[in-house]
Amino acid sequence: QVQLVESGGGLVQAGGSLRLSCAASGRTFITYCMGWFRQAPGKEREFVATITWSDGRTAYADSVKGRFTISKNNAENTVFLQMSSLKPEDTAVYYCAARRLPGLDYGVKGYDYWGQGTQVTVSS
Repeated sequence: QVQLVESGGGLVQAGGSLRLSCAASGRTFITYCMGWFRQAPGKEREFVATITWSDGRTAYADSVKGRFTISKNNAENTVFLQMSSLKPEDTAVYYCAARRLPGLDYGVKGYDYWGQGTQVTVSS
């Protein structure tokens, strides 16, 4: 199994920045890529960004391109999400996820392991 623990959420004003971290433990070698998703109240969980462990390929949702950056530290089995120019509509619980199968995936069902989530609130 793989355990994921997110940290770094909080309250920030619009235009500000936050950096989320996701620490992976357990059988991390079975995972191909990591992803960040978010879920706002009353909405479905949505894809934010993903990155492969091996070569660092990334993909982003259109709504965060140019503002968010996903990165990784293989030695520490940690993935980061640097969020800048935050908007009130970025307010959500942010989840870290891990995928076992090869290939980038933008859907919730494509990921096998999930963290508990961290709240990000952007005030206007």
